[in-house]
Order: sequence, then structure tokens, then C-alpha cells
Amino acid sequence: MTSLRKLGSSDLEVFPLSLGGNVFGWTADEAASFAVLDAYTAAGGNFVDTADSYSAWIEGNSGGESETVIGRWIAARGNRDDVLIATKVSQHPDFPGLSAANIKAAAEASLRRLGTDHIDLYYTHFDKPEIPVEEIIGALDELVKAGKVRAIGASNISAERLSESLAFSDREGLARYVALQPHYNLVSRDTYEGELQAVADREGLSAVPYFALASGFLTGKYRPGATVEGARAKAGAGKHLDTERGRKVLAALDEVAEAHGAPVATVALAWLAAQPTVAAPIASARTVEQLPALVGVTDLVLTEAELTRLTQASA
Repeated sequence: MTSLRKLGSSDLEVFPLSLGGNVFGWTADEAASFAVLDAYTAAGGNFVDTADSYSAWIEGNSGGESETVIGRWIAARGNRDDVLIATKVSQHPDFPGLSAANIKAAAEASLRRLGTDHIDLYYTHFDKPEIPVEEIIGALDELVKAGKVRAIGASNISAERLSESLAFSDREGLARYVALQPHYNLVSRDTYEGELQAVADREGLSAVPYFALASGFLTGKYRPGATVEGARAKAGAGKHLDTERGRKVLAALDEVAEAHGAPVATVALAWLAAQPTVAAPIASARTVEQLPALVGVTDLVLTEAELTRLTQASA
């Protein structure tokens, strides 16, 4: 059985691969989403990541589609106590920003869509520096005290604002961030490494990185001359092929993957999972067939030499 990882100072224990819910209600319809969620939990997974804004960017959607799908799945399976749900506030078209009133209203809307009385991990999706940290933390603390949120986290926040928030929580004895969701992967390291990672390490926060596979580039399917169709193709993931770092990282991934007989995606996730402060990378799957390469991270242990090879290639 895969060992669960403790999330910061909370009592939440998470599977080392968080299943991204951004595709639910978007590139995966409800039936496909249910199948992926079933396969993930069958593999031992317990940590599902979503946001109240997923997927408001699609014509005809209003935001909250992912939460609704997850809520219907939980209701159909009767497994609420077996799954940890992380969602986020600040980007829903009807609930923008991080004012205290909005945080509370958005949480209530998320709870309704999820069909539950509590959110396990509630993130501020994008920090809003114009809102004092006192107001944000105060509102989150009220949700925790009311039992509507078990733990809180931050995503897309500066090291300075994160430090300020933690100091305020400590000073006032209020709920404290336990997790950080940064943009972090083998071809995007400066988005987390450095000051932000240092704060997380010093303050005992767990990192749950998004874009763990660089929108699919780190699955290895983007190659010179290859044509990849899909919502996140050439303009997004494929752009890394045009960089020296991207090509070096692919070569190193291929080498390590061959040594282990493992998919390239599994190796990329294993490197990320081995980095300081990281508890569980986030990766999404549109189909059940895509899932084994993701959950395979729980069984793949890279040697120090292999980790160094990948780190140097991505420098």
C-alpha cells in the first residue's frame, strides 16, 4: 500500500499524486470523469484538486462545472469520507476576488456544487494584493471555525505576501496556511525554487505543484515533427520544444525512463515528488488510459544520480 504524505501541519494525509479536476466538465464529460475518478481511487488515490472557476473559460460554461461533476460522483459512490477535496476561491465569474464577503459566499457556492458540508483544503486561487492579509485570513479562519473548511492553502502568491499571511495567523492565533500550490515542473523551476520554496520550507508548508507535466510536454508526446491535437497543443506545451532546456529535459527523461521501463510522465512526476517540500504533484487525466502513467509515481524511486541528471538537464 502506498504511503500517504502529511500535508503541512494539518491532519490531512494525501496520496502522493493529486488528481487534477480541471478537465472534468471540459475535455472529459461526466461519464469519462466518473471513470477516471473511479480508477484513481481504485489505485489508492484520495486527493482531488479543483477550483470554483473550472471551467468558466469554455463557451457555454459558467464556472463550477468541475465541482458539480465531483459532487455528483461523490453522491453516486457514497465515498465522501474516503476522498480529500481541494478547491479554490477568487476566479469564479460570480465570485471574483478575496474580500471577506466573497470568500464566504464562494465557499457556500462550492459546498452546494460539491454536495458536501465541508471542504478539506481551501486555497486562495490567485492572491489579490489590494486586499489586506488580515481580511483574507480572518475570513478563512471563520470558515475553519464553522467546520466548513478543514485546512487552508494559497496558490499564486508571492513569498512576501505568504510570509505576511503566516505571521498574521501566528500573531492572532488564526487558521494558518498548510499548503502552497505553485507552478512548478522540470521546465519551470524559477516559478517556485528560491524565495517561495524557502518560505514553504522554513514555515513547514507542503507544496502541491500545478502544471506538474507542463501542460503535457513532460509526457513525452511532443517531439520534433510530431503532430499533437488537443486543447493544449503546440501553442502551449509544444513551445518547450523550441528551447534548449526543453530538448535537454526530454533527452534526460528518455534516458531515465528507458532505464526503469517507465513512461516519461512517471519519471517527470517522480523528479517533482522528490523535491524539497513537495507532497503531491497535481496531474489530470481525460481518460482512464492516461492514469497509470500518473499514479505510477507512487512506485518509482529515482536514484540520486538520476535525480541529479534531470536537475542538471533542467538548469
